[in-house]
Amino acid sequence: MPLEIFDYRTDIRNLLVTPHIRSRFLRMEPGQVANRHSHDLGHEIFLILQGRAHFEVDGEEAELGPGQLCVARVDEPHQVRVVGDEPMVMYLSVTPHVQPTHTSRTERGERLPARFAPSSAYDVETDTETPVAELVDCFVEASAQLAESAAEAAASQKQLGEHMKLALSQGDGDEASEHREAMWQGLYGTFQVLHALADQWNTLAPRAGTLEARK
Repeated sequence: MPLEIFDYRTDIRNLLVTPHIRSRFLRMEPGQVANRHSHDLGHEIFLILQGRAHFEVDGEEAELGPGQLCVARVDEPHQVRVVGDEPMVMYLSVTPHVQPTHTSRTERGERLPARFAPSSAYDVETDTETPVAELVDCFVEASAQLAESAAEAAASQKQLGEHMKLALSQGDGDEASEHREAMWQGLYGTFQVLHALADQWNTLAPRAGTLEARK
């Protein structure tokens, strides 16, 4: 598969959307203001490519221009406003991307009820073929798989941890490294199952109730 290349001058859209990350180029017009919101699970990174924007993040404010970047961390209310007479284009990414991806906030920063957006809001096709009841069952099964995987990993990590401590106490770095590798493989496997669960959730959520439009 050829390497996919994106250009902020032409690709104003979501570029990569997975449970791990959502990344996109976003264009806002002079004077445009984005709704104040936060992210329950993810950090959001903003990199200005063209124009200027005023950022308010968790009560702190700054104006950014091309080449400058700022971050809104988990649960930090933030809002963006374009300043000047030219459009603003930025790259942004949110990690992870799990619905509901945005938590709206009042002017005082108070949390509003969660609202779920259609997959099309993120340039992702919604599964309209699979019955919703089947999607629920798939999510419940994925949840059970995560619980089983986490329990197995916890038991293994406990044993490996004891072996690592013993190796470290004896100054055996090579053996400690072997145990570290085994512990990492257990953690890696757990994250794989977790990401599969998040993927099932993102498939179910847009089909399981009322939605709000979001860009």
